[in-house]
Amino acid sequence: MNIQHKDSQTSVVTGLQELVAANAAQVRDEIRAALPAGCLYLDLDLSTLSFLDSSGFGTLISLHKTLRSRNGTVRLIKPASNIQQILELTRLHRVFEIVA
Repeated sequence: MNIQHKDSQTSVVTGLQELVAANAAQVRDEIRAALPAGCLYLDLDLSTLSFLDSSGFGTLISLHKTLRSRNGTVRLIKPASNIQQILELTRLHRVFEIVA
């Protein structure tokens, strides 16, 4: 996982391959720790994400709540079709902005 800062308000996470029980808490904590105080936008590049379980959903929701408390937003960038389908089945596509 790689965390970059586009500018003072936008952070981008790339290189996520799996977001599962084994790594979900660590991913959440690393991302939160890396967010600058003024960060309002978090872009999660899901183009390399191959598997997402309920713990991974918990991480996404937790990050969403963190950014919402700052009046910010989380965007999910380029989710693979299987991940997009899961987001739609769980109706999380209504919670997150998804960029194809």
